[in-house]
Amino acid sequence: MTVLWKGMQVTFGFLLIVGLLFASGVFSVLLYAKFTGQAWFSESTIAYAETAGAKQQIIMTATPPPVAAPLAPSAMINAPAIRQYPELPSGCEITSLTMMFQYYGIDKGKMELLPELKRDRTPLKWNVDGSIAYWGNPNTGFVGEITGSAKGFGIFHGALFELQKKYIPTAVDLTNQPFEKLEQQLREGIPSVVWTTINYQVPDKWVVWDTPIGPLKTTFMEHAVLLVGFDESNVYVNDPVSGKSNVRIDKARFLDTWNVMGKQALSYTKS
Repeated sequence: MTVLWKGMQVTFGFLLIVGLLFASGVFSVLLYAKFTGQAWFSESTIAYAETAGAKQQIIMTATPPPVAAPLAPSAMINAPAIRQYPELPSGCEITSLTMMFQYYGIDKGKMELLPELKRDRTPLKWNVDGSIAYWGNPNTGFVGEITGSAKGFGIFHGALFELQKKYIPTAVDLTNQPFEKLEQQLREGIPSVVWTTINYQVPDKWVVWDTPIGPLKTTFMEHAVLLVGFDESNVYVNDPVSGKSNVRIDKARFLDTWNVMGKQALSYTKS
């Protein structure tokens, strides 16, 4: 009987020591996690705990990452609207850039910026049938006479970007970027100068002339505006022809003209 009692004491003592060791291990792991901020398990980790001599399976799962908030389906910013007429009948691009500058906080008017506009002063030459044979290239600088005193055309993104960069250090040329990029700019409160056509329709008449850097195919319907908003069905622009702000244009119709004009766009970042 004495031997049996001593055996039970030994067994009880052994189980007590095992239990204390297990509890000490769990406490140490929890204490480590508290002070280091690191979990001692990862997603789908399986742990085993011994209780009364049996194994109990415990499945640990990590907290899932937060879900990104959906993008806003529309945006609108309030930028100054400036009319290109009467001083600059061919000056839609520099007028649209002036709107951007004033929204950005640059106190400059279109006529103040005009002397700084890059020019391609290649003389105009005509064919015998009255079509243009040779002239400047809008990728190099403004082509023709912007004031209407002689035939004028316009300027494209690459040459206008030089003037934009002079005043806005974080200027970016977003030409050929998807339109969703310009929508994201608007969500962040940033407008863009974009190229379209005067009537927001795909032109049915195109012209080709030779230039100092090669042939150019374009249209005299070419136009530039300041993009200030969008929603699911429309885009909104400040149009320098009318001088009106938030002019609504069917999005599909606008995208057709923006695409044929080379997806040209100038914008900037906030930092």
